[in-house]
Amino acid sequence: MLWKLVVWTLIVLIPLWTWLVLTALHRRRFGALYKKHLAESRRERHFLASFAFFMTFATVRVLTHMIRAGVGPFHNITAGGRHIHHLVWGILLLLLVGYLWLAEVGTGARDSSIWTGRITALLFGVGAALTLDEFALWLNLADVYWSPQGRASIRAAFFFGGLLSVGVWGHPFFRALAHESLQVFRPKSGKK
Repeated sequence: MLWKLVVWTLIVLIPLWTWLVLTALHRRRFGALYKKHLAESRRERHFLASFAFFMTFATVRVLTHMIRAGVGPFHNITAGGRHIHHLVWGILLLLLVGYLWLAEVGTGARDSSIWTGRITALLFGVGAALTLDEFALWLNLADVYWSPQGRASIRAAFFFGGLLSVGVWGHPFFRALAHESLQVFRPKSGKK
């Protein structure tokens, strides 16, 4: 029953996100809104990290439910009979990004590339989501992902995601984004 919900959620969400991204890319006004509200590099990095965090967290949750239900080609990763939890990959990503930021790569300082800053922000969001999705495991030092104690991971992820999003999800940006989104459904004047 749960796996059907997961599959249908993927069937609906993937095309929806794809449509939103493609629409945004093809409409210059979305790009102008992005530049207007997120032009400052720190704010843009917060936005990208937040976006990557929430998308990764949702994807990992769906995939773990699919693995548990035995649906699809996904399975646990093991090495020598030991289950490698996805928090390991998250910690490795966080260490890599931390090292790069210590070297001032992608921080906006000293002529660093804006694209490097964007990539490291995305990697930070992915790494944080992979790590915090298993927060209950490192809090309890036990695999409690599917137990009631596992809900601590969800609470921690939403807390951190909210913290990461502070200053990004402001009223002016969302108001302008909603206004622009409504323009997609309005016919262009002069064309029939």
